[in-house]
Amino acid sequence: MGHYRTGLAMLFSGLFHGLAVLMVGLSLTTFLGGLAEPGSELISLVVKAINTLVIALAMYELGLGVGKEYASEEAGGDIFQNMRRTITRFVGTVCIALVLEALIMIIKYSQLDLAGNLYYPVAILLGCAFLLLALGGFLALTRTSESHSA
Repeated sequence: MGHYRTGLAMLFSGLFHGLAVLMVGLSLTTFLGGLAEPGSELISLVVKAINTLVIALAMYELGLGVGKEYASEEAGGDIFQNMRRTITRFVGTVCIALVLEALIMIIKYSQLDLAGNLYYPVAILLGCAFLLLALGGFLALTRTSESHSA
């Protein structure tokens, strides 16, 4: 049963890594293709490329976390410490992606004079703040599990 679980985890890890590489390639292709078109806006191309690259980074981080967690579990690592580290790293990456997305939206809306749509990036920032507070709560609540298991 352990080989099945490890194999499946490595399959998902490889799938996430493959999707991340595919998204990086897609971002570069879209950016370079847009540069070749006359009349395309450079800022719009950069915003699209950054959006795709941030998603690729989150996919890569998820694949890294899944692969590392199951590889270290088989090696006899502490499950609480592995989960805390994996969840912290993934939520941190997601928060970075969300904040970048909100900042890109603010810049885009300010350039297009769409100030009425600014509540979307504000909602994203509030969601990110809630996610960070929830992560802090999770880390505080699991601190006792970490000290008891050591």
